Amino acid sequence: MKHGRIAWQGAIHQVTPGTDGRVRLADGRQVEEGDFVWLPPVAVGTVFALGLNYADHAKELAFKAPEVPLVFLKGPSTVIGHRANTRRPADATYMHYECELAVVIGKAGKGLSKADAMDIVAGYTVANDYAIRDYLENYYRPNLRVKNRDGCTPLGPWLVDRDDVPDPMALALTTRVNGQITQQGSTADMIFDIATLIEYLSSFMTLKPGDVILTGTPEGLADVKAGDTVETEIEGIGCLVNHIVDDPSFFATAAHP
Repeated sequence: MKHGRIAWQGAIHQVTPGTDGRVRLADGRQVEEGDFVWLPPVAVGTVFALGLNYADHAKELAFKAPEVPLVFLKGPSTVIGHRANTRRPADATYMHYECELAVVIGKAGKGLSKADAMDIVAGYTVANDYAIRDYLENYYRPNLRVKNRDGCTPLGPWLVDRDDVPDPMALALTTRVNGQITQQGSTADMIFDIATLIEYLSSFMTLKPGDVILTGTPEGLADVKAGDTVETEIEGIGCLVNHIVDDPSFFATAAHP
């Protein structure tokens, strides 16, 4: 089943897919697209982001693939919903998307083995973890400005239940910029699979409901400009749409955190 969250009429609502592009509220009413604001499909806790978790992407960046998971944290103000705006700062010369499978934790877990790791997964959604290469210090220490800018990580639109995704390690990933395909890959090419990542993280900290693991992106990065519309789509999970805006447009609206 698919679940989402929206802001509508001054309140936050849990929704499911409706008919004709609408969403369905818990009481059965349906709301038209455009009459509400999409929120991330879960109330996000800690966000864990994987660097260089696809060998082709590491090669694309001329980095050696990591021998252990390369993980960093993201602040809560980074996460925005479907169809939201993401700022491209005026001083950026190269800003790229990152289509990523996001794993949402559903119950607390610590010290888990790979065999038990998937038991704490609630489901999956789509993430687009934008990066500005100008701000990168080095591959093993992602600069705060690269990955912790307000609104730099759209998430959604739907959370798909774990049991509705038979094999999360065999999903096609596709990115389109203004309708043109720029990135294609498969979760089968991850260096560290989902169970391995959960085992690793839970070996030294407790994972909690609402935590999100961004599992990395394959090769196929391209610079995006203000005015671009970026679609990151994962087979069976959904298509996440995001708009790139310049500084004046971003700061003139109340759509950013």
